[in-house]
Amino acid sequence: MSETQPDPKQQTNTSEPETVTPVLTGKQAKRANATVMGMLIATGLTLALCLVPVLMNPAPKMQARDVDVAAVANQAAGDAGYSPLAPELPEGWTANYARWNTGSNDGVATWEVGYLTPSTEFIKLVQTDAANPTWLYQSTGDSTVAGERPAGGVTWELRDSKNGEAAMVADVEGQTVVLSGSADLSEFDVLAEHVVRELRGN
Repeated sequence: MSETQPDPKQQTNTSEPETVTPVLTGKQAKRANATVMGMLIATGLTLALCLVPVLMNPAPKMQARDVDVAAVANQAAGDAGYSPLAPELPEGWTANYARWNTGSNDGVATWEVGYLTPSTEFIKLVQTDAANPTWLYQSTGDSTVAGERPAGGVTWELRDSKNGEAAMVADVEGQTVVLSGSADLSEFDVLAEHVVRELRGN
């Protein structure tokens, strides 16, 4: 008995169809590249337009509020138990704030004033009659002693903090005064001189 041969016409082609990779003509490739380049150029121009206003308008420095330090100091004197500093400074100096801090966080009550210097830099004045080493370290930005600086007839301890700001510390007439901020040391000297003058009643 002979085997029946399969009919070639009835055979099913089980092989997968070949993948056809499209080939771009030179003109098509050129148009595709032009579209991509156009998108990149447009994105670059958009970013440039956004940056121009930012670069032309740098972040403003701290604005002056011109607080009446003497008036606030007079109100705080009863709580402080001493005369909070309100030195009369030369023209160009203004105060952004003046306040009595009860010391609820660190246990040391302080009188604080924030000054804006004539060069629009900042110096913070802190006064207390209850300073301790831990408080002093924290209030000067975890600073380290860098040397000494005379100002107003007093030798101030000069400190450098981790954030790059300077601090000057002195004990005058039973009061500890800390000056800290971003201003030039020559402006620190001006404030320090007027602080000493007021504390000594000159």
